[in-house]
Amino acid sequence: MSLIEHKTEAPEFVRCKIITVSDTRTLETDKSGHLIKDLLLDAGHQIVNHVIVKDEVSQIRDEVISGSKAEDVEMILLNGGTGISQRDVTIETIVPLFDKEIVGFGEIFRHLSYTEDIGSAAIMSRAVAGTRNRTGIFAMPGSTGAVRLAMQKLVLPELQHVVRELKK
Repeated sequence: MSLIEHKTEAPEFVRCKIITVSDTRTLETDKSGHLIKDLLLDAGHQIVNHVIVKDEVSQIRDEVISGSKAEDVEMILLNGGTGISQRDVTIETIVPLFDKEIVGFGEIFRHLSYTEDIGSAAIMSRAVAGTRNRTGIFAMPGSTGAVRLAMQKLVLPELQHVVRELKK
C-alpha cells in the first residue's frame, strides 16, 4: 500500500492530550502548550486534556500512563524537560514506558533544529517519540521555536498517519 493510500485511510482528526513539563509555568503562562493547542485546533484536531506537571518523574509518568490508558486519547504531546540539566527528566521517564520508539522523530528534529533554527546547540536536544498502548507520544523541547518547528514540520504532517498505523 502506498503512502498516499495510508494517509487517505487515516482518521479525519486526532484526539490529543498536551502535557507541559515545567517547574515554573502555569496554564496562563504556558506559551508552548498553548501553541501546540492552537496548531492542533487549527488543523482540525481535538484537545482532550492540557495539563502542566513539575519536572518530577512520578508526575510525568502518571500523566503519560493515564493518557495512554484513556479511551479518548490517541496522541500525547509533551513539551519541556528534554534538555540536559539535572531537572530535565522527561526523556528518562517516558522512554522506558514506550512499547516502540519512533527514532526518526528525534533524528529529523535535531537535523531541522541544526539547519533551520539553533545551529550546533541542537546536539543538546533529546526530543523523542514512541508508542504506548496504541497511543502515540511525542516529546519536544519547551521553547516555542522548538515546538513550532516540531509541530509544523514533523508532528502535524504525520499525526493522523501515526494514529492510523497504531489502530491496525
